[in-house]
Amino acid sequence: MQRPNQNEYAPYYQQFIKDVPQIDILEYLKQQLDETVKLFSGVSEEKASFRYAADKWSVKEVLGHIMDGERIFAYRALCISRGEKNSLPGFEQNDYVANANFDKLKLADIVEEFVALRKSNLKMFGNFSEEMWTRKGTANKNEVTVRAVAYILAGHALHHINVVREQYLSA
Repeated sequence: MQRPNQNEYAPYYQQFIKDVPQIDILEYLKQQLDETVKLFSGVSEEKASFRYAADKWSVKEVLGHIMDGERIFAYRALCISRGEKNSLPGFEQNDYVANANFDKLKLADIVEEFVALRKSNLKMFGNFSEEMWTRKGTANKNEVTVRAVAYILAGHALHHINVVREQYLSA
């Protein structure tokens, strides 16, 4: 799968897409699943509630946010792949996390949910035709292709996984 061109997504998303490795996106999403499970499964329940600053999310909330993003990006990919003509909404990440109950859940349960979600999305992406990958739609007031959404999904997760490694688990 060819990487998306810069005209396939809003400039804001370059920060996520640029860090996705130069391998097939589906293969990378599989690798990322394994790496994510390994990373978060190694975090104790006590450390999972850690916040490196008072106004920052806990480790559980970061993984919950990754899942929220994954669901929204996958929904966008589904809609656009099916030819949706309506503009798809954005989302306010802080409101989503504040209105979730990630800190009340066990980290192992959140990890299990992530695994199910990613495996489902891998099946969906794997069933897209070449034509579907290049379809363009509008999400959060910006034109985007299905291919770009897949890279954004992967890069968004990678960004937050790196934050967990650097800010939460190194402390």
